[in-house]
Amino acid sequence: MLVHQILKSKADDGVVTVAPGWSLAAVAEVLSARRIGAVIVSPDGKAVLGILSERDIVRELGRRGAGCLSDPVEAIMTRSIVSCRREDDAVTVMEKMSAGRFRHMPVMEGEEMVGLISIGDVVKARLSELSMEREALTGMIMGN
Repeated sequence: MLVHQILKSKADDGVVTVAPGWSLAAVAEVLSARRIGAVIVSPDGKAVLGILSERDIVRELGRRGAGCLSDPVEAIMTRSIVSCRREDDAVTVMEKMSAGRFRHMPVMEGEEMVGLISIGDVVKARLSELSMEREALTGMIMGN
């Protein structure tokens, strides 16, 4: 299964982005309200400056306490982003996510973000693919 197929299967809510100057408290509110695990830090909704996850915020809270909640996103966001393309396959994306120990990956076309996929999206797609393969093999064995 390819990334563009995974994107098609997702609800089209778009990618949640925040500006670099947003406070960590404001991002935490968005993450909670939208029930998501990460936001993309972008000045325009297309360029990716960084990513900020709920884990990033919790780590900073644990390290520095609640005072960090007034800090801007750009102070703790992950700047080194691993991305994928629409043409990449799910297995390759899953391997990159596992190796890098992250759960969200922007989908890029050149310098422009066209989507965001999570490890959950990739696992769901892979399980669906394996189920179809199993059914096909079972059919072949049974002579259907």
